[in-house]
Order: sequence, then C-alpha cells, then structure tokens
Amino acid sequence: MSQPSYDLLPGAAESPVILHVPHSARAIPAAVRAGIVLDDAALERELDHITDAHTAELAEAAAKRAGVAPWRFVNRLSRLVVDPERFPDEREEMLAVGMGAVYTRTTHRRVLRNEPFDPGPLVERYFRPYARAMTEAVAGRLAATGRAVVIDVHSYPSRALPYELHGTGPRPPVCLGTDAFHTPARLTEAAREAFAGCGETGLDSPFGGTYVPLEFYGTDAQVGALMVEIRRDLYMTEPGGPAGAGADRLAAALAVLVDAAGR
Repeated sequence: MSQPSYDLLPGAAESPVILHVPHSARAIPAAVRAGIVLDDAALERELDHITDAHTAELAEAAAKRAGVAPWRFVNRLSRLVVDPERFPDEREEMLAVGMGAVYTRTTHRRVLRNEPFDPGPLVERYFRPYARAMTEAVAGRLAATGRAVVIDVHSYPSRALPYELHGTGPRPPVCLGTDAFHTPARLTEAAREAFAGCGETGLDSPFGGTYVPLEFYGTDAQVGALMVEIRRDLYMTEPGGPAGAGADRLAAALAVLVDAAGR
C-alpha cells in the first residue's frame, strides 16, 4: 500500500480540536506533474501564488504553545494535485474558474491542465482517501470527547489574484470563515479575541465558509468549524518567500484560539 498523502498528528486525548492544514505543501508526484502543462519555472511561480506557505509550521508552533495540544491533520501534497476542500462535483462554485477538486487553470486563469481533463483518477487516488481519513479523524474526536472542532489554517495574498470569485471585498489581516450551522458565536468571538493583537479581523471576506466532512455537514451540531485565513503580508514575504517575525505572534494567537475552542 502506498504512503498516505496526509498526516494525522495526535494531540491530547482530551482535546476536541483538529487543526486542519490543507494547502501548505508544494510536493507534486511525478505522475501528476506529467499532466501539468506549465514548464518548471512557471510551475514554481504558480506554487508561490497558490500555496498557503508556512501554515503547517504555524499550526505546529501553535500546537506546541497550547495548554492542551490539539490534533493536526496536514496535507503533504500541493493543492495542485487535488484540493481536498472543494466539492468533487458540480456543487463547487470554483469550477467556474477551472478550480474544482482538480484544477485545470492557474491563479491567473491560464491553462494548468489541457482540457478536456478527466479528474476521476486523481479524485479516486487522492481526494477520496483524504476525505475518508478526515472523516475518521473527526469521528475519533467525537467518540473521545463528545464533540469536535475543526479549525482550518489558511493564508491568502494581500492583493487579489485573478482566480478569486469574491476578491473585491475587504481583505483584513485575519479573515474568519464561518458556517451558519457549524460555527457557534462563541467560537467566532474567541477567534476575534485571540487575534485582536494581530490587527483587524473580518468575516467571510475575501473567503468564506468552513470545512466539515460531508458525513457531518449540516447534521451534527457537535462538530464545530472555523476557517482562519491569515493575510500573508502579516508573516511572510509575498509571494512564496520566507516567514518573518509576524509568524511567532500569529502562532501564539492561534494557540490561544485552540485553548478557547477546546474548553
């Protein structure tokens, strides 16, 4: 059996919190790379734009700082392989710009994969096992603690990229993505308080919603969820550059949120 494309990193047995890091990696298997039409230099530039750089390290640092260690579910492959947070069918609004579960267009709406492209093999090989494993991780927290809280750790560019469907709205230092069913007001407020020292927080702009495995989505209120989108100029050189001094402050804020969400 081949190695999974993700890691589930255990936290404290009593923690309901899962830090989900879906877009931090740049790795692309050779067989998948063969289907991408960009040359190596253009692919590196695209990875600079599309990758939520250093978010796995932010989550790791937050987990170490937290009073009760959260669990972490980390994607080890680039979202250019599959994007585990997209719907794998026509429900996905990002299909409008060629960015469903398997992307056919770049952040600048250029060709990434020649169309027509059959996403089926990549969905079966990477997307569905990831979704099953994340479902099992949430079920594990429910069984152990009676509830689960998924905190999605993302970042986004300070200036809108052409692929963004809602890029004309506010771009606060920290954007909190919410769901009417899965994001209780106390979780949103905890996040606002945790990130207060990092600048303004906003809701659902430029990115909204949360990630909840479909088995629980809209049906199990014991599964809470919040997306944390950190504007990249707060902690790194854009695009794709090194992390800076702001990373430590953000990791500390994320740790405060983890502890508040776990209580």
